[in-house]
Parts: sequence; C-alpha cells; structure tokens
Amino acid sequence: MTSKLNSAERAALAGDLPSWRHEPGRDALVRTFVFADFVQAFGFMSQAALVAERMDHHPEWSNVYKTVQVLLTTHDASGLTRKDVDLALAMDRIARGFGVT
Repeated sequence: MTSKLNSAERAALAGDLPSWRHEPGRDALVRTFVFADFVQAFGFMSQAALVAERMDHHPEWSNVYKTVQVLLTTHDASGLTRKDVDLALAMDRIARGFGVT
C-alpha cells in the first residue's frame, strides 16, 4: 500500500503544483483545466487516461464542453500520496501541450 504524504511533502506541493489546490475534506488535489474547445479537452483527457492507466492510478474527473475538472486522491491510502502528485504533474505537462498553463 502507498503511504500518505508527510507534512514536508505536502508543504512542497504549492511550489511543485501551483495550479492545483488542496481539498481538505477529501484530502485531495483539485484543478480545473480550460481548453480552447471540446476537441482539445477531449484530447487532453484521452492522453491523461493513457498515463493514468499505465500508472494504475485513475482520476475522478468531469468534462463540460471545454472544461475538465479533476480531483486526485488515493483511495487505498485515504488521502494524498506520491501517486497523486505524479499524475498531477503529468496532467500539467499534457495540458501545456495544448497551450494550457
């Protein structure tokens, strides 16, 4: 089982993931991505889904037109783990490919 992030790792999140916020009620990372259009949003989700599947770590997310809302938490650990951080970093990298920072 993956262990939850410690306090030092959590403190580093603001610098590593400035566009994400902590959702304390779920001990999760959340972010809203806004793309140019639906095709870009769907392309982002398709690419992120492939990464998530390779990681065996799947997001909670929704899509409405050009907006994708993402929540990352590790259910097995009941909170944030390195898996969430790694997937958030990968999603940021994918989004940059679509011009979203």
